[in-house]
Amino acid sequence: MSRTVAFIGLGHMGGPMAANLAKAGHRILGHDLVPALVEAAAGQGVEPAGSAAEAVAGADLVISMLPAGRHVLGLYDDILGAARPGTLFVDCSTIDVADARTAHEQAVAAGMRALDAPVSGGVVGAEAATLTFMAGGGEAEFAEAEPLLAAMGKRAVHCGGAGAGQAAKICNNMILGVSMIAVSEAFVLAESLGLSHQALYDVASTASGQCWALTVNCPVPGPVPGSPANRDYRPGFAAPLMAKDLGLAANALREGGVRAELGLRAAELYAAYAEGDGADEDFSGIVRTIRKQSGEKP
Repeated sequence: MSRTVAFIGLGHMGGPMAANLAKAGHRILGHDLVPALVEAAAGQGVEPAGSAAEAVAGADLVISMLPAGRHVLGLYDDILGAARPGTLFVDCSTIDVADARTAHEQAVAAGMRALDAPVSGGVVGAEAATLTFMAGGGEAEFAEAEPLLAAMGKRAVHCGGAGAGQAAKICNNMILGVSMIAVSEAFVLAESLGLSHQALYDVASTASGQCWALTVNCPVPGPVPGSPANRDYRPGFAAPLMAKDLGLAANALREGGVRAELGLRAAELYAAYAEGDGADEDFSGIVRTIRKQSGEKP
């Protein structure tokens, strides 16, 4: 069934996601604060809206993809009054769990319904419509949003109540950040021992060391031709985004009193990397920092 969807935030992730919804036959009313992004989306079948409030006024659902919790909460302040009662708000941003729950409460208090549905898969997944969605909210809201999520991704998982999607996202990316550091350290160790990248990959990819950071996003060039390492670490998933997600995980760890030494250390390492050499690189490029700090050739 075709729906009218307001899509707010048409950047690297939101633009392709909105375009995939339009390709699936939905009417997409798009808005972004950057005019060039709205223009680019218009070329992909998205109808430009003059403002976020204008976009949501006639929409069945509202999807947002924004940088941080303050942007989501600010957006909701601006547009909840413009939406029709009962409109479903689906936020796909990656934000703090507490902010996600606050956004949910704001929407419900305004007579709306809400779902937090952050994504995994990066820009490549957004473009190819292979994202994984982690959703938090009511079962009825998830069931209504699921056909739209299916047009943008390959899987959607209902994780629980409000904020559960964000909780799943930061836990997943803590695993990813820690595992990428471990894989990178293993390759630098292999280099110091005279073991080739390919030899380590051939063993680890079919043994107990197998993981996504190795077999899909391998941090060294060669073994996985499609990994960013073969494109001078041009981002698929940018290091600053990983630093952001690990920062959210670190905050949750501290607030929950969870002893997670690797998660906290990974957050520190990625924060430093993102502020320095990794500012414009894929998160797998942290292998070069590990190599450099080991006294080897960068």
